[in-house]
Amino acid sequence: MTAVADILQLTPGNAAPLLLFASLLCLTTTGLLALIIQQRRPLAHLAGMAGGAMGGLLSMAAALIILLGNTEADFPLPWTWAGINVFLHLDCLAAFFLLPLSLLLFCGALYGGRYIDCAREGRRLSWHWLFFNLLAASMIVVLTAGNGLIFLLAWEAMSLSSFFLVVYDFDDEEVRKAGWLYLITTHLGAALLFAFFLKAGSLCATLDFTGFTALRALPLPMAILFFFLLLIGFGAKAGLFPMHVWLPGAHSAAPSHVSAMMSGVMIKVAVYGFLRMLTFLPPLPSWCGILVLGLGMGGALFGIAMAALQDDFKRSLAYSTVENIGLIFLGIGIWMFAVASGHAVVAALALTGALLHIWNHALFKGLLFMGAGSVLHATGTRTLSHLGGLLRRMPWTSSLLLSGSTAIAALPPLNGFISEWFLYMGILTMGQETEGGIAIFFLLLAALLALVGGLVLLAFCRLAGLALLGEPRRPQTAKALESSPLLLAPMLLLSALCLGIGLFPAMALRLMAGPMAVIAGPTAAPPLTILPPLPFAGPWSISCTLLLTLAVVTVFFRHRVHRPGTAIATWGCGFLAPTPAMVYMAGGFSQLAGDTLLNASLLPEVTATPVRGFFPKGAAFSQQSADPVLRHGFAPLFSELARRAYLFRRLQAGQLNVYLFYIFIATTLLLGWVMWQG
Repeated sequence: MTAVADILQLTPGNAAPLLLFASLLCLTTTGLLALIIQQRRPLAHLAGMAGGAMGGLLSMAAALIILLGNTEADFPLPWTWAGINVFLHLDCLAAFFLLPLSLLLFCGALYGGRYIDCAREGRRLSWHWLFFNLLAASMIVVLTAGNGLIFLLAWEAMSLSSFFLVVYDFDDEEVRKAGWLYLITTHLGAALLFAFFLKAGSLCATLDFTGFTALRALPLPMAILFFFLLLIGFGAKAGLFPMHVWLPGAHSAAPSHVSAMMSGVMIKVAVYGFLRMLTFLPPLPSWCGILVLGLGMGGALFGIAMAALQDDFKRSLAYSTVENIGLIFLGIGIWMFAVASGHAVVAALALTGALLHIWNHALFKGLLFMGAGSVLHATGTRTLSHLGGLLRRMPWTSSLLLSGSTAIAALPPLNGFISEWFLYMGILTMGQETEGGIAIFFLLLAALLALVGGLVLLAFCRLAGLALLGEPRRPQTAKALESSPLLLAPMLLLSALCLGIGLFPAMALRLMAGPMAVIAGPTAAPPLTILPPLPFAGPWSISCTLLLTLAVVTVFFRHRVHRPGTAIATWGCGFLAPTPAMVYMAGGFSQLAGDTLLNASLLPEVTATPVRGFFPKGAAFSQQSADPVLRHGFAPLFSELARRAYLFRRLQAGQLNVYLFYIFIATTLLLGWVMWQG
């Protein structure tokens, strides 16, 4: 009790640190409580769900206090561990990322309370809530850590807890493979982050982030080395192309509310780390920005092309996440290039678009993954070619999926349009302000971004059309029923926020002045100063609201006033009604676009048994769209490394005296190195 009292006295009059501490305490205690009382499954289920939801609300309140007040707060803990100050620091940049994390934590906890079958899961249920709440708590600590060691410990806790959530259905071999690939990739990235923090701590003589300002005096070669460590280390966790190979399998294997958390906010925690550490480095050359935006654009094109070829609902959404993280890094890269080349307006436009897309993607991707989980919960399948006809059977889920698809396709008046418009304006403004090769490059970038938009329309028209329209292609799909209100309520909240940001973007932009000042410095142009030339002020909100109201009223009266008509069977080549055999499958829908637009290495592998003879046997057709980067790049590389590492198996003698000899040799060499250094 004395320690708690000391903590309360550290921040008099400031509620944000106390709310943050209460959130962490709620998440950890309820997660452990769910494990302790696992024999009483309903109570453990309720404890985990309620703790996650309450923790989300508390941290959301803390983030809003900081963002609305444009302030910052420290939460020092009353002890020092191994000479390291343990404290949390919540400023506008951390609060900017904490807000969508808290929102999706609240929605995911409610959604998981109905999505996870309490009676069927057994002890696995308690472990789920333990790791779910620990994942949320570790992400909060990563965002608010004021020290490099605390950051790395929380980062490792985030990686391990999310791994156990990915392999929740560990009976499936594909799930286990996805989990191991995720664990290996994330730890390879973490190794580079360890190298960065160790070297930075050595140069600054401290691991406290307040002392990392000394890194701004680094020579350019060392700064570039740090930049590459950060780009690869955080990019691997964020799913940045070509380090994305873990993401499609992991996000599709996890439970749907966990997929929403990982895709919506966990990969954004890596974006936060990248941006936060960039603020400590000296100005980087312009080619660093070109590299980042090139990787972002490459990831956007690759991700959406692969999303348009998948037959798995959640895997298609996962590849779409690769596309959207590419758009975020595209904006960051343009900002870096514009700052290095002295284009302040372009830098403000690009950074605003990237930050706003972080929020927008969290909202509509969380909505879409929860919608996919609702479909999976009702039909028992996530294969697009097995779905169909769900608009009549699940009208609420289908309508929310359509709203999420509209938002991710950047169609007005939803939120995806706003952030992508800022990216377009930044690219076009840079093309106008420069000349020669740079101008041509940025105009080409605008054309590629438009191509990405066209492929997004194709991918989500395909996804929504195959899943929601037509006739059911499997008997279990025909028996689908609407999801329960506990599944629909979080989706409805996310859909409303997508619409709210689309209709009133100025409200969201007001909250970005603080984060932009932390990233780009106090001289950065706030979003509202660049808003008047753009069509997102009051007239935009009024006109969009009126048009949306008119559309809703028209649809309402059209369905209210039903005119009876005469039903006449149409000619269908001798069939009076369509059958599942007549409708497009997932592969056929995108085949034309794939054959004409995509590189041959991206096309799926087809296995078919053709029809032969006058009285043929049954024919078969299947296709698999594997990731070419994983298959032709990383898989051969790691196979070769594993083969070479196997040559050292003889070192594992299995005898204690041999291992003691190894320890003796290592200790002797270490002492010799220390003496030589002295």
